[in-house]
Amino acid sequence: MFQGLAVVLPKPIVNRSDLRRRWLAPLSLALMAALGAPTLSSAQLPALGDGEGMTLGAERRLGDQIARELYRDPDYLDDPVLQEYVEGIWQQLIQAARQRGELTPDQDERFAWQVLLGKDRQVNAFALPGGYMGVYLGLIAIVANRDELASVLGHELSHITQRHISRMMSKDSQQTPLLVAALILAALAASKSPDAASALVVGGQALTVQNQLKFSRDMEREADRVGYGVMTQAGFDGQGFVTMFDKLQQASRLNDNGAYPYLRSHPLTTERIADMQARQELRPGSKGVVPTTLEHALIMARARAISADNIELQRQRQAEPDGAAFRQQPPVRQAQALYGAALASMQLRDWQKARDAVNRLQPLVQSSPEALRLQRLLVAELDLATGKPATAAALPMGAEVRRPELLLGTQGRLALGGLDPAEQTAEALQTWVTVHPHDGTAWQWLSRAWGAAGKPLRSLRAEAEAQVAHFDYSGAMDRFKAAQDMVRRGGSAGADHVEASIIDARTREVASLLREQAAQR
Repeated sequence: MFQGLAVVLPKPIVNRSDLRRRWLAPLSLALMAALGAPTLSSAQLPALGDGEGMTLGAERRLGDQIARELYRDPDYLDDPVLQEYVEGIWQQLIQAARQRGELTPDQDERFAWQVLLGKDRQVNAFALPGGYMGVYLGLIAIVANRDELASVLGHELSHITQRHISRMMSKDSQQTPLLVAALILAALAASKSPDAASALVVGGQALTVQNQLKFSRDMEREADRVGYGVMTQAGFDGQGFVTMFDKLQQASRLNDNGAYPYLRSHPLTTERIADMQARQELRPGSKGVVPTTLEHALIMARARAISADNIELQRQRQAEPDGAAFRQQPPVRQAQALYGAALASMQLRDWQKARDAVNRLQPLVQSSPEALRLQRLLVAELDLATGKPATAAALPMGAEVRRPELLLGTQGRLALGGLDPAEQTAEALQTWVTVHPHDGTAWQWLSRAWGAAGKPLRSLRAEAEAQVAHFDYSGAMDRFKAAQDMVRRGGSAGADHVEASIIDARTREVASLLREQAAQR
């Protein structure tokens, strides 16, 4: 496996069928524990307000608990290029929701508003309690433009801002916790196995879901309406909502062979489709198909390559022919095929074919600064994978640096070695995590950078903070205690009094969080 940006950072990938089970099993435990399955005591249920459902704090704790399981799962992916692209759209939508008053100040402050990517080829996305959003690479791979992706994210964002999970909880205090758990688990399970969702809902729970079906459809319509307003407020073309519905409708007509689990958790109706079409018709401007940009085409290719199995990688590697048919394709299609072929070749360790594809890609992306940037990052990934870290090391690391450049540049500079580059890299990462304290991957690289710079105490603290960012408070306590032991032993590490004081304070804070986490089990 190549040592590039998308592969070094995520956890190792194991058998795909095992992954599908593992995405579901821990979530089952987390959700049933948090939402109050019959086997749990009532003291473990989230606190309910006076007919208003879960409190914001309870909803956030539930979301944190689910996110912790997702972070630990090998199907979780932190690819900085894809993460940045999706986050960019997500943040635009959140800002628009603020402007429209859909996002309350309390929600804004107390919810996480984080996107988690899953390395799965199935077309799905899902909102989770507390401001978390899950997106599978299969969705990114099939949306034809940013606007289609924004329509899905806007819809899911609206499930969160309208507090649909909380409203489900308040509708029926006796049955709703089971219903909510079943609905969320069914939506996630459907992306792994067409039969898994129905297997989760049996007996009285199946009847509960049937009784509440109209309620969920009301929520879907509300999420459409609010999501459409949010995405157009954010500057995206509402036509993306219409074309995404068309795409889903076509898949539905094919009876959904399992590739579109989004249809099972968000079933389309003619009413929903007609409503979106009518809203778009009333808006001024073009109603034509929004074209695929060069940047988006490369993002699609990246999602396909990273989520592909070995057979698909072989096919993508062959998608870079020299024949006349390839040359007759539009430049966007050619660029997409070459980018995908390069990534597939890198994962198959066919370095020469990857180099040829990357070189042929460059003249095709000159007209798009963002696409050209993606090509240059790919060159740096390839050079790093083939033992040439200088290209990655030369990437910027100043105050305005973007996350892919920061993390890939970190890998390059650490591979080159030397105390001074390591310390400069650590300082740049330290600045980043000060602004982005929940970036567990950046904390992990900061730990390596401080270690290479000869600062073991700071390295241990960064390692602990990486665990905190992913809600592994037990692992964090182990690292903090190891750091305290290092201080007690003295030496150069013990002389870093400021860092030692920070570690003591953080140890107390995390001990408190660990007690709270244990109390919720």
